[in-house]
Amino acid sequence: MPLITLRDLDLHYGEQPLLDQVNLAIEPGERLCLVGRNGTGKSTLFKVLTGEQQPDDGQIETARELTVARLEQEVPDDQDHSVHDMVAGGLGELGELLNEHDRLSRALASGDEDAMARFETLNDRIEARGAWQLFQRVETVLSKLKLDGEVAFAGLSGGMKRRVLLARALVREPDILLLDEPTNHLDLDSIRWLESFLKTYPATLVFISHDRAFIRALATRIIELDRGHLSSWPGDYDKYLAGKQAALDNEERANAEFDKKLSQEERWIRQGIKARRTRNEGRVRALESLREQYAQRRNRQGTAGLEIQQGDSSGKIVIEAEHLACELGGKRILEDFSLTLMRGDRVGVLGPNGCGKSTLIRLLLGRLEPDHGTVKPGTQLQVAYFDQLRDTLDGDKSVLDNLAEGSDVVEINGRKKHVMGYLQDFLFEPARARQPVRSLSGGERNRLLLAKLFTRPFNLLVLDEPTNDLDVETLELLEEQLVNYQGTLLLVSHDREFIDNVVTSTLVFEGDGDPHVYVGGYQDWLRQRPEPARAEGVKPAAAPKTETKVKSAPASAADDHGARKLTYKEQLELKALPEKIEALEAELDAAQERLADPDIYKGPAEDIAAAQRQLQTLEQALNDHYGRWEELDQRPS
Repeated sequence: MPLITLRDLDLHYGEQPLLDQVNLAIEPGERLCLVGRNGTGKSTLFKVLTGEQQPDDGQIETARELTVARLEQEVPDDQDHSVHDMVAGGLGELGELLNEHDRLSRALASGDEDAMARFETLNDRIEARGAWQLFQRVETVLSKLKLDGEVAFAGLSGGMKRRVLLARALVREPDILLLDEPTNHLDLDSIRWLESFLKTYPATLVFISHDRAFIRALATRIIELDRGHLSSWPGDYDKYLAGKQAALDNEERANAEFDKKLSQEERWIRQGIKARRTRNEGRVRALESLREQYAQRRNRQGTAGLEIQQGDSSGKIVIEAEHLACELGGKRILEDFSLTLMRGDRVGVLGPNGCGKSTLIRLLLGRLEPDHGTVKPGTQLQVAYFDQLRDTLDGDKSVLDNLAEGSDVVEINGRKKHVMGYLQDFLFEPARARQPVRSLSGGERNRLLLAKLFTRPFNLLVLDEPTNDLDVETLELLEEQLVNYQGTLLLVSHDREFIDNVVTSTLVFEGDGDPHVYVGGYQDWLRQRPEPARAEGVKPAAAPKTETKVKSAPASAADDHGARKLTYKEQLELKALPEKIEALEAELDAAQERLADPDIYKGPAEDIAAAQRQLQTLEQALNDHYGRWEELDQRPS
């Protein structure tokens, strides 16, 4: 029997309905992912499921004594409470009684005798409400999610705050748990933990997410909200993508046939006026019906037309950093970090929240001075920095004024374009473009920031968490533009699939000092990183540092030969290695020069992919030769 059944639900805001004859049945044990464009009404549907929002029409049938809890998208940052208080607060009035009991218990323990009378009165109230068993429930949830109840909520990282809010929802022991963008602002470790936890969680899940890797890991059914209608797609995310594309193709064909028929009837009615005075009234009424259907048809919103504005080519060396050390707020961020960023490098930066990713970016861009070391920018640099624009949006001004700043046109790759048309490329219709920025959703704000960023020519693009709140289609188009981008890219992101699709190397903060360099994206890092410690108290081996170009550092060979002398064959191998390394470095320089040449990107996509694969193969071979040379050179001959 379904836990919740929605029948013919209608809900209107403005001219078009957010929910139009929506039907849905949520079965026990399902993990449903709700997808759809930004602003289509997904969060509103969640409010309908929790009872916070009543529909205009339709029926909602629920199972007896059904409990629904929701993890909201926004994290409160002004809560002056302990973690225990926040979690117990999920129980409503009873939770407040438990929190008061917890505070009075601590007061008594510290010798406050005046608290005794209030403590006894409170015990009587808790006894009368039968709430003693809830103490154990709160402690169980805190333990399961590995939370310290006495820690102040306000001092936690963003990821830990979301974990506390999840505990606040779980303490109600809901039959249905609603999660609104649960991975937003979480680091990779927190996302992996959340995935693992939710896979074994026994309740029914309904979640909104644009994180494709997260959806693939969890969803057993996809439900899509599109132009007010809800469609259901059993199976995994890839089956949904294939089915959705087929449905869109069918819709396009049906619309084309409808438009053709309407056009034919319009021609007939015009000819009838000229040629004869009498008409087929039934055919006239049919035409009027076609016109009404056309007027009511809601066409699918177009795809954002992102276009990156290419700047002039930079020098071969983009940034050269040597022996950087930096400490902020008593925390050591970098100790002795060196890096050479070359033209055309596409580098992702990974690591937990608070580890120093954004600080590293600011150091490399010269926006923050290191405690020690030097940063030398290359020649002819034109930098576009996504993060620095976040605070430049004026909430009281319109979308149009924030972008154009008084101008009617923008210039993109040498072509002048009217600012309203440019905003429409980023899915801002004229009416929306005239509304104040404060009325925009998170995804719309990010789209506006990208629109503003791409009005400038640049050859070094720095993106700090650009994917938060973007819908999947806009995110995929941004990926496509970045893949074809000819300049240098620095990208901070926790979106695993986005990282895999865009970068060619990664800088990873792994908690053991300066970040390490790996070839490839997130999945490549998982394959290359040191093995985690298997026994308690054993630290994993640290990845070797790099001090030169952005490429994977050679893994130090284990000295399993002890002090054994080199064999004659190994002596010959050692003697030949410098020449082989020199030849590989020459090939590598030639491959990098080829990829730095703008003309290669005018050719077939398979040629570009082949050149990138060749570059990665050469880098790996060079790393292997360096590792072998280091191993042999350390042994006696």
